[in-house]
Amino acid sequence: MINRRQLIKTAGAVSLAALVHGIALGKSTEKKQAAFRFCLNTSTISGQKPGLIKSIEIASRAGYDAVELWVSEIKDYLKEGHSIGELNKIIIGNGLTVENAIGFGTWLVDDDQKRKEGFAQMKQEMSLVSELGCKRIAAPPTGVKADSPLDLFVAAARFKQLIELGRETGVMPQLEFWGGSTSLFQLGQSIMIALNTNDPDAHILADVYHLFRGNSGFEGLKMLRGNVIEIFHMNDYVLSIPREKQNDKDRVYPGDGAAPTVQILTDLKGMGGTKVLSLELFNQAYWKEDPLQVAITGLTKMKNLASQI
Repeated sequence: MINRRQLIKTAGAVSLAALVHGIALGKSTEKKQAAFRFCLNTSTISGQKPGLIKSIEIASRAGYDAVELWVSEIKDYLKEGHSIGELNKIIIGNGLTVENAIGFGTWLVDDDQKRKEGFAQMKQEMSLVSELGCKRIAAPPTGVKADSPLDLFVAAARFKQLIELGRETGVMPQLEFWGGSTSLFQLGQSIMIALNTNDPDAHILADVYHLFRGNSGFEGLKMLRGNVIEIFHMNDYVLSIPREKQNDKDRVYPGDGAAPTVQILTDLKGMGGTKVLSLELFNQAYWKEDPLQVAITGLTKMKNLASQI
């Protein structure tokens, strides 16, 4: 016969075992947050001129999670007599999300009138893409003149204003630097601008090619944490063309060039959260190939690289 002390001891052991089992079960069944989502920037297959809807269908058939659309192609679609609601249904029907939009508002220029027009354009485009469930839009240095250095403190104030507009519309600007620009061309500049907004919603849009082209290098990515980078443009570069003479058309598939891509992905993962890897190419040789095959090849190469970390 079991006495009272033995009963309590046994019951306690059973309870502890059940608790441990429950914790272990919770861990085993808990859905792990993915480090990356895979996205197709439609520029990658734009040379074949499939059109917006076909590009969306190709991204879905190739196995992407999402697309990155250009505002100009959305506007062209609407000019054809279609509605933003129709487009949204097509995107959802293809099992995709819109992770970012590419626009070119002149929000950063010194000319007061052009900057006013640029902010108005950004607001209109933010409102437009918000109807597609898109939460981000690129904010590059469009129109900034090369005749004087960019004042990073002034740029921060303007970006802060743009962030406020993002909160109003629900679409947050992603500060983009262009490696071939003479104004905003390095990661370090973008970091300083973001820091001086003193705003938790300051985000940077980085790109393998632009990090190389602007001579930023890649070690700076190790210094970043959190969601300062949410979306990252994937591509690669070759060393057979001098860095200063490279153009967008010289980009190649991730892993086919000289970039330390596995280390880049390791650093992105180390920042925490889920990063959107968007394949953005303008390679004219690829534009001569079947667009579905190009999309599949790019996704396969990105996933293979991500599997190595």
